[in-house]
Amino acid sequence: MATDIDLHLGRRLRRRRRLLGLTQQQLAMQVGIRFQQIQKYECGANRISAARLWQLAEALETPVNYFYDGLAEAIERAETGSGGGEVFSRKETLDLIQAYYQLGERPRRRLLDLAKSLHAEGDAA
Repeated sequence: MATDIDLHLGRRLRRRRRLLGLTQQQLAMQVGIRFQQIQKYECGANRISAARLWQLAEALETPVNYFYDGLAEAIERAETGSGGGEVFSRKETLDLIQAYYQLGERPRRRLLDLAKSLHAEGDAA
């Protein structure tokens, strides 16, 4: 049975992999395992050893502590039952972030200003 920690690490693994545009297969090849193992890590079915976490961090070009960011809050939400769903684990959100960072600085700034103005209009209505 997956613990809250295993689930959190798996979510962070999936998020980072998707942000880099890697498939489970590509990541698995980089660390020398099968993609099914990545699937199990991402859903929390299998625990990630310290050595494997190090390999994954290297492959994903991130520090090991990235996987633990927000862990205390995630455990607290799980204990209180106020999970609310993780917006950043949605594919749509990740696609939007990737597309945003592919834009140049000026179009990014304009898009951000547009989003803020749309949000402000929604609050005024």
